[in-house]
Amino acid sequence: MQAKEKQNLVFIAQSLDGYIADKDGGLDWLFSTPNPEQIDMGYSEFINRVDAVVMGRTTFETVSNFDCDWPYTVPVFVLSNRLESLDSEYKGKVEIIKGSISEVLDQIHKKGYHSLYIDGGQVIQSFLKEDLIDEMILTTIPILLGGGYSLFGDLDKAMAFDLVKSEIFLDAIVQSSYKKKK
Repeated sequence: MQAKEKQNLVFIAQSLDGYIADKDGGLDWLFSTPNPEQIDMGYSEFINRVDAVVMGRTTFETVSNFDCDWPYTVPVFVLSNRLESLDSEYKGKVEIIKGSISEVLDQIHKKGYHSLYIDGGQVIQSFLKEDLIDEMILTTIPILLGGGYSLFGDLDKAMAFDLVKSEIFLDAIVQSSYKKKK
């Protein structure tokens, strides 16, 4: 197997006003646009590009409570200073990892994972603050939440990205792909 390029990728949905969860942390609004044929909007293609997922504790707990089987086929690293252990059902699937973003990346890269799916608001914001996001695929759901958990936080400096493509799904949802300007 050929080694993948080191890259940190984001694939996430947001509301029109830039929130990734409502005021109560809820995600029901993600399904506000009917999708009877369950179109995955490029997720399968995206997940095939990554070696592992890096997410925070809150995102892990949210995904763990979904009413479905564990959705990832690649290893998942959970950044947490509070979690000490995981239920046995996650053995071999999920690993808790601690440290600064650069320490975490060093640990993950040493394990042979280089193309990483960065998920969860706080983790994405931490990677952005370190200028470590290479590509973002943002899916905008046509709903205003009026508050909640913001996708982007404050940054020390502006960050430029090039639009790679933009697509419309279900005649309502806009998905835009961006790469960090070199």
